[in-house]
Amino acid sequence: MQLVLASTSRYRRVLLERLGIPFSVADPGVVEERRPGEAPESMARRLAEAKALSVARGFRDALVIGCDQVAVRNAEVLGKPGTHENAARQLRALSGGEAVFHTAVCVHNTTDGTSRTRVVPCRVTFRKLDDGAIERYLAREQAYDCAGSAKFEGLGIALIAKMEGEDPNALVGLPLIALVDLLHEQGLNVL
Repeated sequence: MQLVLASTSRYRRVLLERLGIPFSVADPGVVEERRPGEAPESMARRLAEAKALSVARGFRDALVIGCDQVAVRNAEVLGKPGTHENAARQLRALSGGEAVFHTAVCVHNTTDGTSRTRVVPCRVTFRKLDDGAIERYLAREQAYDCAGSAKFEGLGIALIAKMEGEDPNALVGLPLIALVDLLHEQGLNVL
């Protein structure tokens, strides 16, 4: 079966490459909007499934991987900041506090139409950051396309005081441990 990553994220592509399995990439074209009253974990699950199903329409005999991450602090969803000003505002809000990153991964089998999804939470405690540290970080790493304004696979790791979760890869955007389990359930063994 063909393996397809329903994501244009370079971070997810690099993570999936670590498994050493050939795959292709397709843009799911899914709008990432929160529904009224939707819990962050539910939002991540719904969007991961929507991305997988959107791409699945174009493939036969494939396993399609959809992913999404939703960061939340004090019940506020922190999206991709898009601009320097928004990123600085998010990092000031996160300074010395905690956020939970809910990362969902869905594997959809186009042959039998089945989907399996897992959400992997990761609780992150941020260091106390002054405005100077925030500006120096954003000058070196423009994390404008990352939920919570931090690229944890890069210099963003310096923003973290502590993290709790079952898979550090989930923080980057693709929980590989859960993905290996989901692929195995669909008959694809990584090893």
